[in-house]
Amino acid sequence: MAEILVEKKNKNIGYEPILEGIPDWPVYQLSKNRKEFLEEVTQKSIDQIRLLRPSRKQLIDELEATAFREQNRLKRNRWRVDPKDEPRFWSRIKNELVELSSKTAENGAKKEEDLLHEIVQRYANEIAGSFKPSSYKFAREVIKFWFGRLLNGARVKKFGAYFRNQYTLRDKIHIVGKVKMLRALAKQGTVVMVPTHFSNLDSILIGWVIHSLGLPAFLYGAGLNLFNIKIFAYFMNSLGAYKVDRRKKNLPYLETLRMYSNLAIQKGAHSLFFPGGTRSRSGLIEKQLKLGLLSTAVEAQRNLYRENATGEPRKIFVIPVTLNYHFVLEAPELIEDYLQVKGQDRYFAEQDSYGSFQLIKFMFKFFTKGSSISVSIGPGLDVMGNYVDDNGNSLDANGQRLNPREYFMTNGQVTIDKQRENEYTRMLSAKVVSEYHRINRVFASHLVAFVAFEMLQRKFPKLDLFGFLRLPEEDLEIPYEEFKTTFKKIRKEIYHLKEKGKVYHATHLKGQTDIVIRRGLDNVGIFHLKRPLLKNKKGNIVTQDLNVLYYYHNRLVGYDLEKLI
Repeated sequence: MAEILVEKKNKNIGYEPILEGIPDWPVYQLSKNRKEFLEEVTQKSIDQIRLLRPSRKQLIDELEATAFREQNRLKRNRWRVDPKDEPRFWSRIKNELVELSSKTAENGAKKEEDLLHEIVQRYANEIAGSFKPSSYKFAREVIKFWFGRLLNGARVKKFGAYFRNQYTLRDKIHIVGKVKMLRALAKQGTVVMVPTHFSNLDSILIGWVIHSLGLPAFLYGAGLNLFNIKIFAYFMNSLGAYKVDRRKKNLPYLETLRMYSNLAIQKGAHSLFFPGGTRSRSGLIEKQLKLGLLSTAVEAQRNLYRENATGEPRKIFVIPVTLNYHFVLEAPELIEDYLQVKGQDRYFAEQDSYGSFQLIKFMFKFFTKGSSISVSIGPGLDVMGNYVDDNGNSLDANGQRLNPREYFMTNGQVTIDKQRENEYTRMLSAKVVSEYHRINRVFASHLVAFVAFEMLQRKFPKLDLFGFLRLPEEDLEIPYEEFKTTFKKIRKEIYHLKEKGKVYHATHLKGQTDIVIRRGLDNVGIFHLKRPLLKNKKGNIVTQDLNVLYYYHNRLVGYDLEKLI
């Protein structure tokens, strides 16, 4: 496995844009032709729904179920961002469906088509982003200016430093990995970026990374819950995000969302979505991905091959990205959600207790402290999960070139085979998950949390997880020298894993053990009211919040490190 490469550039200049100007950006072209694009999304979504619900009864049953679920959602889990006319709209749809069920097929055919079109068209308009160059430029400059001021004021510790440019976001946010490959692939084909998802800050962070690397704006799939928060709503709208509402599980909505992503990718718009579906409640790196949006990349590639029977169409490249934080603002609420439903396959409702003021306050704290973020860019994959080289050629397990078109062929022709494509999506998902763990960058904060939690839990072997988490804080103390010995052993194993290409680690993980441990303790959960890990007056390791310590510990689950403790 080739080592992860980093393209060196002047941190204050950044990377040259790969396209000259915004009018050349695919996301701008989509926005410019928004009406025609949404009409195409609507019609093709209807065609697909008709294939899945071919009989009149099946279609009416589906529409009735949709209206029922939507009315139930409005009663149980309504958000500020929801359109004000929703109750009236769905009440009317329900009444018209009641009338429709009593009509004959001949009299009702036109009406059921109209209702399906009305519902799908509404969904398409709800989902659609609205990229505006002026808003994009303004949002970009606001992020650069204000975050830059905070960084300089924090580092230099003088008021005048808030107006200097000595430090930039590149000092705070470290971009590592296959940057050169990403830029090359974005010139040759269409990039689908699939990051891990831990925090509501992820979307803005990735937006800055894309701009910093000289890439055109990507089409975002952002959780609708973000639009409940005004400051996030402004930035997401400015960056061209399309809205993903995880509350909606009905067929018309899901097919419209899939078609929106599918057609955008086909038209060359670089895209980004979080395939985990929602923020990681447990703190674990995602092990299972939602296949819906991921499958749109597979379908889009097949359609491009069908439309270009002889030529070579634009290729679609999937880029895994792992986000590495010392802390996550929402960690206490997320782990609480996870523990409440652990062991159950249940949908997590997106509920955020943070308003604009709290998030601004948090960002001020983040940018005026010494903690940092790392963004690990993984190698390019084709839509079957094969690695590609810098020229976009798909490679087999032996590094030999292969032709991905052949994956979609039957008897010499590119054909639609849903079962086959579902298997390709599962293959792609498994490869992305594998890459998440391989390109993960271990921080000192991750390691101290992992070691402390595992050492504490082993003191109470007869307790299950929930019994252990209920223990009083006074029973949870680790002598520092014992902790240090175990920390050194696990750190050494991480070095070995890195040599094998199974994980990476931050440069700060090397050095004198006491200093690295101190760095980890200083950064883990740095802004939480109760610190998940710290030293007491005796110099021993203790916790003020075992649940949150469990959350941060989970970052290193999956590498079999617990066997060494």
